[in-house]
Amino acid sequence: MKAVVMAGGEGTRLRPMTASMPKPLLPVANRPIMEHVLRLLKRHGLNETVVTVQFLASLVKNYFGDGEELGMDLTYAHEEKPLGTAGSVKNAEEALRDDSFLVISGDALTDFDLTDLVRFHRERGALVTVCLTRVPNPLEFGITIVDDEGRVERFLEKPTWGQVFSDTVNTGIYVMEPEVFDYVEPDTSVDWSGDVFPRLMKEGRPIFGYVAEGYWEDVGTHESYVKAQADVLEGKVDVEIDGFEISPGVWIAEGAEVHPDAKLRGPLYVGDYAKIEAGSEVREHTVIGSNVVVKSDAFLHRAVVHDNVYIGPGTNLRGCVIGKNTDVMRAARIEDGAVIGDECLIGEESIVQGNVRVYPFKTIEAGAFVNTSVIWEARGQAQLFGARGVSGILNVEITPELVVRLASAYATTLKKGSTVTTARDHSRGARALKRAVISALQASAIDVRDLENVPLPVARQQTARGSAGGVMIRTTPGVPDSVDIMFFDERGADLSQARQRKLDRVYARQEYRRAFPGEIGDLRFPASVFDAYTGSVLRAVDTTGLSESGIKVVVDAANGSAGLVLPSLLGRLGVDALTINPGLDEARPTESAETRRAGLVRLGEIVASARAAFGVRFDPVGERLALVDERGRIIEDQRALLVMLDLIAAERRGGRVALPVTTTRIAEQVAAYHGTQVDWSTTSPDDLTRAAHLDDAVFGGDGRGGLIVPEFSSVFDATAAFARLLGLVARTQLSLSQIDARIPRAHVQRRDVATPWAVKGLVMRRVVEAAGDRSVDTTDGVRVVEPDGRWVLVLPDPAEAVTHLWAEGPDDAAAQELLDDWSRVVEGAEG
Repeated sequence: MKAVVMAGGEGTRLRPMTASMPKPLLPVANRPIMEHVLRLLKRHGLNETVVTVQFLASLVKNYFGDGEELGMDLTYAHEEKPLGTAGSVKNAEEALRDDSFLVISGDALTDFDLTDLVRFHRERGALVTVCLTRVPNPLEFGITIVDDEGRVERFLEKPTWGQVFSDTVNTGIYVMEPEVFDYVEPDTSVDWSGDVFPRLMKEGRPIFGYVAEGYWEDVGTHESYVKAQADVLEGKVDVEIDGFEISPGVWIAEGAEVHPDAKLRGPLYVGDYAKIEAGSEVREHTVIGSNVVVKSDAFLHRAVVHDNVYIGPGTNLRGCVIGKNTDVMRAARIEDGAVIGDECLIGEESIVQGNVRVYPFKTIEAGAFVNTSVIWEARGQAQLFGARGVSGILNVEITPELVVRLASAYATTLKKGSTVTTARDHSRGARALKRAVISALQASAIDVRDLENVPLPVARQQTARGSAGGVMIRTTPGVPDSVDIMFFDERGADLSQARQRKLDRVYARQEYRRAFPGEIGDLRFPASVFDAYTGSVLRAVDTTGLSESGIKVVVDAANGSAGLVLPSLLGRLGVDALTINPGLDEARPTESAETRRAGLVRLGEIVASARAAFGVRFDPVGERLALVDERGRIIEDQRALLVMLDLIAAERRGGRVALPVTTTRIAEQVAAYHGTQVDWSTTSPDDLTRAAHLDDAVFGGDGRGGLIVPEFSSVFDATAAFARLLGLVARTQLSLSQIDARIPRAHVQRRDVATPWAVKGLVMRRVVEAAGDRSVDTTDGVRVVEPDGRWVLVLPDPAEAVTHLWAEGPDDAAAQELLDDWSRVVEGAEG
């Protein structure tokens, strides 16, 4: 049997280490990762190996040659362009046509029993066997679920936390039969998990999953790279280490000189012909490359130092990576998480702060204090995007400097000369940060249409009018000292997960595009924005019957930007409306839950005393809507969603409504009664708006005041929803309380369970296992349906160490009982 080693990736997340070196050649314990892989193959008798290469291919070929030094027979298949995981192997088809073959990545460190993997493949008569393993955090991998016999039931590539239904992931190691090449187009970018495997499963071909025991680490980030070094030194992975273990965990390679007065505290590794002088201290999990000089009184702890580096006297290196041929001069300090590229000079007494990246061939001057990356790279951030875009404390986490870099990254993802629409809420912080965004966009050859202070739906709608994207800065709802930076696509919707990842990558590398002087972007301020917006709403939304109805309503603008558009809307509708709290209040750009509740209570009192048909309350940015009926009673958000659904479905008598999986299943009953179908979406606003964008969509909502009127737009829009509600109520001539009364009561309960990040994947696997033969829906998280129709949804939070649970039953007690049962499953997995 032959093997294929995939060694063509660029390793962009590992820059600057991979700026001048292909990822498979990165050293782990002073030996390239790919050499560890090749030695593993040889150990299991896989001596004939094809290596697929693309990025810096000549460096890989020059290092390994024909494999003679390793006692192997190596040949190479060169990709002229990236062909994907399957396309790259297809490129080597001629050498693999005769027998089964094994595919493995050249940049993953493992000691799996490949012999047992091949045995499993042959015993099962599989076309493809996928090697699987369990990991604490499955977000960056492809999740795989198998049945009791090992047959693969489902794949999901790079899920969000809401899509995590197991901690069993695809390692990218496969055993395959040559017949699989019939499913791969030549000279085309094709991936195994995303393209080939789903097709094989659809045709019922035998794909099996082998859950391997042993060590596996996908060395794809700086953190995993440093971790891999420590794991080798700790003996957690069975690989060969060059050198002599002079004391437990202390490895010294041939020709290395260690002064007797140097302090060594293992596990650590000192490469060949390195020199450690007296008074220096080398501590746990440090790896020192070949020909490195460590001068007196230097201190190294969890440092990874590549070949030919000079470490000056009195230096302090903690948890950092130093590229080859770099000089770190006297008393310099490099902090945890920093990465210094190849052939750099770090001057005397300079300080490089944690998570800073210094690209190759750069000089840090003596005495410099470096807290941002040099030339290209910025501080890493584990999760740039949260549920509301990029969020953080104003001038602490979200500073003008960060905003400029973020906006520059966004501009780099767009074509030169594109137009971006910018907007903000009425807070001073948002105003200041938006100016930084505009400068960065213009400096990156982007034209800007600045709307200034407008409601969020107006910003989305204006973005959709010919812009390539948009940026809105607002105060985080309920958190007055924080801001959200929201990025829109050309439809005015939130960026998709894929585009968020792209922006995240550009931001992490900080390879920003800059405009030449003649390309600086233009800045314009469009006129009559509110009139154009309300005109669009009234043209799209059915308000017939309103002028004859004599409806009176009370509208609470909550001192937010919704008050800017209401005069134009209400004037053109000709409705009898009492508007309260219309003025902007810069001191209160958001409101707490208590303030919102108090505002609704006050609204209810005014509605009842004014004998109005109903009352509505906008959130400060005009995105969400709350309702009060004619008696002054608050209609809770989930209930308001059902009221709107009932009204719209009764009128339309068909079409689809988009709702998140956390919504009560009473919604299905209401929709079905009127001949309408529910499309269940994830809790992601992006997925919900995409579902509401379909041609036959008639309504969408999230149960938290976010309502979608598809005939106008596919995003949350309180103003459009208000206009739609006015028309519906006018035509039905029913009060909101009457509509509410005809809808069955829902009994949905929610609970949050603290869950460490390290066990989130395990939790979801245990939930799937505990479901047994019950119906399981993995649209978002894992929803388990009991035979009697009760259901529970278990959903990991994407930003916090929490697992959310929702349960619905025939009454509150039954829902609580279901929550208790599944909370024990979640907590048991943690323990």
